[in-house]
Amino acid sequence: MAHILIVDDEVNIRTVVREYAEFEGYDVTEAENGMEAVSLCHDNDYDLIIMDVMMPRLDGYSACKEIHKTKNIPVIMLSARGEEYDKLFGFEIGVDDYVVKPFSPKELMARVKVVLKRNKTAGDANQMDRYTFEGLEVDISGREVYVDGKKASMTPKEYDLLFYLVRNKNIALSRDKLLEEVWGYDFFGDDRTVDTHIKMLRNSLGEYRKFIVTLRGMGYKFEAQ
Repeated sequence: MAHILIVDDEVNIRTVVREYAEFEGYDVTEAENGMEAVSLCHDNDYDLIIMDVMMPRLDGYSACKEIHKTKNIPVIMLSARGEEYDKLFGFEIGVDDYVVKPFSPKELMARVKVVLKRNKTAGDANQMDRYTFEGLEVDISGREVYVDGKKASMTPKEYDLLFYLVRNKNIALSRDKLLEEVWGYDFFGDDRTVDTHIKMLRNSLGEYRKFIVTLRGMGYKFEAQ
């Protein structure tokens, strides 16, 4: 069963989430701040992190960025702030989902199941997938992208988005389809979430941004031979 790391400085929240997670059969480890979470992730492997944003010593966003330097662990962020800017910032640094406090523990567990399933499915599908488009190399099985021989540095969600576009190259994909397939289930975002990540992805690809074609009024397409 999956091993989940719960990170929150409020012991009551950790206790409630732990109870529901253990009821679902998950193994659970707790941390009370970002620094402790980074240390735990350095020494251990987790299948998912549930992390609060506002914490002492090291906030959730900073901890997430530090963890993702060495580990590709999916993150569900908890926050009392529900503004669109906060959510988009979270997605830009690689957060997989964003839950606003106060939240329903049952809904949180439903989101946990979806994120875990999505990452397992992505891992199963990543077998021997390697593509080359001129100077752009996309190694899906190794989760690596090279631009003119230089390894690109992208957020986890940029990789997911590029891999989905490449696997469906030359197929017109609506923004809703991309939200459904890359972010999953009933995602609480909108078209701007996709547009923001497409912009980030294009910046990461340099001149090979040309392969990502905008379909006005609809979505995008990875257009290549």
